[in-house]
Amino acid sequence: MEMKRNVKRREKRNGKRAGVSRQIRLRRWGLLGLWLLSLVAISFYGGAVSYGFFFGLTLVPVVSAVYLLAVYLRFKIYQKLESRNVVCGQPVPYFFVLQNDDYFAFTSVGVRLFSSFSYVEKLPDGTSYELLPGDKYTFETKLVCKYRGEYEVGVKEIVITDFLRLFQISYRVPETIKALVLPRVVRVDELQCIADIQTLLQRETYRAQTQADVVVRDYVPGDALKQIHWKATARAQALKVRNRTGEEQAGIAILCDTKRYSGDNREYLPLENKMLEVLLTLTVYFAQRNMACEICYGQRGMVRSHVQDLQDFDAFYRQAARIDFAKEESVEETGRQALTSGVGRECRILFFVLHMWSDVVWKMAEQIAAGGGIAVLCLVTDGNMDEYLKLGSERKRIVVVPVEAELEGKL
Repeated sequence: MEMKRNVKRREKRNGKRAGVSRQIRLRRWGLLGLWLLSLVAISFYGGAVSYGFFFGLTLVPVVSAVYLLAVYLRFKIYQKLESRNVVCGQPVPYFFVLQNDDYFAFTSVGVRLFSSFSYVEKLPDGTSYELLPGDKYTFETKLVCKYRGEYEVGVKEIVITDFLRLFQISYRVPETIKALVLPRVVRVDELQCIADIQTLLQRETYRAQTQADVVVRDYVPGDALKQIHWKATARAQALKVRNRTGEEQAGIAILCDTKRYSGDNREYLPLENKMLEVLLTLTVYFAQRNMACEICYGQRGMVRSHVQDLQDFDAFYRQAARIDFAKEESVEETGRQALTSGVGRECRILFFVLHMWSDVVWKMAEQIAAGGGIAVLCLVTDGNMDEYLKLGSERKRIVVVPVEAELEGKL
């Protein structure tokens, strides 16, 4: 639905700009026609009127160019976003000011917005304004960023048209605003992909407590330094971490693909944003129910985080907001490291958050299912996955999430 709205907005903007360009071209052809007629008039008839008409039409482009240059040099715009750090999908107060401090009028000044990844509420893109001497327009509204990442928002370009609507120039705003957008946390009431086993899973998770604090395990990236058991580390000559007293064994694990699949931010920003949304939605769902969860993802090496409750989730959210998707990452390699470190043996459900189908990951899913667990492949893609959906079974489940879809009812 959101994608359809974006397409309609773009089509409307492009249609409006095409209409303005067509009108300008018609006026230019009209001016050229009149200039040619004046040239014919002075060639065959002469006279002061013919020459005056000719020189007047000849000076029109010159006067227009001088006017456009004056507006370009003197026009002022101010814009401000309340906070550079914003959350995806949440409106943030935003304002900008158009001001004319000169002694002549600005007949047509338009603003164009960064509209691919954000939009400004109650402000149509491409609107033109007339500013008399001393006029100032202040627009107080809200800006919404659609995707996680760091990108420019607000006013992108200024469009100036001369008084006869014959010529138009556009130039980029010297000081644009760059927003740092954090991922959105979507809370769902139920995970349909495991709805048939959630009651059993929650009951077993409450009973799966660890042994006493003396039990240790191997250190994995993401573990707090205060959890390191130094005596056990000295004996084994390798970092060992103590299990916290009362810490639940991870009944659930989530493995997220962090590979960047495109160099075009119009493609990778929506995709990566949705993958993080899926990751955070799954994590917060189990954290709200105090069901222990292990999260693994590649970050030039596997990173492993333990989330047991909402307090742990808050720390993980800050960590997830900094996840860097990179071309060199491999979900297959991260999966191998996760299974080697024992994730597959410890969990009863393993979620894979992927962008595209992977035969290697599917073999991992078969391995999990053969060991008595359940593997759920969450494919974030707009591609046709019908052939792969046929491979799903009770212990190997496949869920397709369109890039622009809402997660409620999809997971």
